[in-house]
Amino acid sequence: MKDTGHVLAFMAHPDDMEFLCAGTLLQLREVGYQIHIATMTAGDCGSMDLPPEQISQVRISEAQTSAKMLNATFRYIGEKDGLICYQPTTICKTVEALRVSRAFLVITHSPSDYMIDHEITAQLVRNAAFCAGIPNFKTGATPPAPHLEGVPYLYYAMPLEGKDSLGRQVEMGFQIDISRQLETKTAMLKCHASQRDWLLKHHGVDEYVEQMKRWAAEAARPLGVAYAESFRQHRGHAYPQDNILVELLKSAKTNQ
Repeated sequence: MKDTGHVLAFMAHPDDMEFLCAGTLLQLREVGYQIHIATMTAGDCGSMDLPPEQISQVRISEAQTSAKMLNATFRYIGEKDGLICYQPTTICKTVEALRVSRAFLVITHSPSDYMIDHEITAQLVRNAAFCAGIPNFKTGATPPAPHLEGVPYLYYAMPLEGKDSLGRQVEMGFQIDISRQLETKTAMLKCHASQRDWLLKHHGVDEYVEQMKRWAAEAARPLGVAYAESFRQHRGHAYPQDNILVELLKSAKTNQ
């Protein structure tokens, strides 16, 4: 890849990035990489009280505020909660978002997760990583972003609670120590104030930040540190095979 200065976290919803990979992104920013955040949706179903249009505006603003803590760009590609589908229009928008970011390294959801939106996002981003470097893949954007020079590194974050859709524990490939970044990761998550109320009413949970800390503490066990984020690398044919994320941060333990 020629454009080696850009990293993209491409998630389904606002606040997914903060839960799953904000600590790692903070470290990448610290060592000089430009961070980009993209979400499929604006979180239009994330309220028991506000209508979709209004809560979407609130959640986009929250995501932008959080992204500023990373000096990151934020992009919402226009899908709706619960309706993310692997279909041509969304495929093209996802490829275009990767091209616009110029990312050499992409992080997305686990292919198996508790929520279909997360799983379809993982499929869309996986396909986009492959297709973004194909000159003849036309997205229909006006004007279109230039194609990438090769296939970017692709990483899957830990599914929420570390479990797949059947409740089975997912074996992760490696962990990144984020103990030093936890305070800022927490502040970024707190930017999503609307979701504390949503989770309280929909899930009966009033511990938005504490959930994140527990999952980060669980991910940290293999490292013997306080907090970590876990990942797996996509290593299918044509995708990069070396674990550049570990090499860049030098703070990971791998069992691959």
